Amino acid sequence: AASFSRMFVQVCLYFYCKCLWRCLKFVVRKLTGRCELQRICYNTKPGAARTMKIEASLKGSKSKRLQTSVSVHPDAIEKTIDDIMELKRINPDINPQLGISLQACLLQIVGYRNLIAEVEKLRREPYDSENPQHEEMLLKLWKCLKPNSPLKARISKQWCEIGFQGDDPKTDFRGMGLLGLYNLVYFAEWDTEIAQQVLSDSLQPKYSWILIFFFPPPLCLGQFSKAEWEKKKFDKAIGYSFAIVGINITDLAYNLLVSGALKTHFYNVAPEAPTLTHFQQTFCYLMHEFHKFWIEEDPLDIMEFNRVREKFHKRILKQLQNPEMALCPHFAASESLVNM
Repeated sequence: AASFSRMFVQVCLYFYCKCLWRCLKFVVRKLTGRCELQRICYNTKPGAARTMKIEASLKGSKSKRLQTSVSVHPDAIEKTIDDIMELKRINPDINPQLGISLQACLLQIVGYRNLIAEVEKLRREPYDSENPQHEEMLLKLWKCLKPNSPLKARISKQWCEIGFQGDDPKTDFRGMGLLGLYNLVYFAEWDTEIAQQVLSDSLQPKYSWILIFFFPPPLCLGQFSKAEWEKKKFDKAIGYSFAIVGINITDLAYNLLVSGALKTHFYNVAPEAPTLTHFQQTFCYLMHEFHKFWIEEDPLDIMEFNRVREKFHKRILKQLQNPEMALCPHFAASESLVNM
């Protein structure tokens, strides 16, 4: 009986709040002469804050036409904007900027959904050693990471040198499919210097001068006292398998994407639809940051990997709770976002 009562009260509260919210929106519109979409676009600066509010407003609308506008085909966005303006009785000639702002937001919203589908397709496609394109990508990964060490054979223990578990890397891609390979190749090809450095560091039994690479003097000295620096540079650093960690970080990036956590980042760096390139650039950032985080955590052994990964995951999630957060703003596709 008590359980039923609680459920009844919760249902009543839900409908009360829903009706109250509708009434408040109606009153605010009458007082301001603007609908919720107008208020968001005029009072919120472009980026994640605006796009996420627009997305929530459209999804929470009582109109089916508005609810479905977040899942239209990209080619139908312009017509969708016209439909929204008509439904909301907004004159586009008097409010030209509103249409532009709504279009930018819808491009991001629809683009994010499409990016999830594209990433999921790659994740579900298994590595096929009989596929020449797959094999070509795998060999490219080796050449980018080990340009001065020719691969002696396709099946070789040399693969362990870049962090695969056995003689044939194809078995290591089972969890993330082609997505893991795509990300590793992108990192090795476009961030070659950093990728090679991270690989080299992961093989070292000591920190040596890793911190100099990430915090060049005098920056590094600003983070540690001279005594701490002298101790830190000789502390042991447990190595890890570069390629396996790359596939694991791909899984982390994938989960951030599917959960919606990466909306904050993508809506802030992609002025229109986020693409696979944005996702791969984010992966590069995560690889770089995880490597630094691993060194900072100073794990006792490789068995602590899951603990360190989970702690890193929570730190990234916390950063993404800030609506102004851009994990790697230098990857922004365009500066025109500020003008929308």
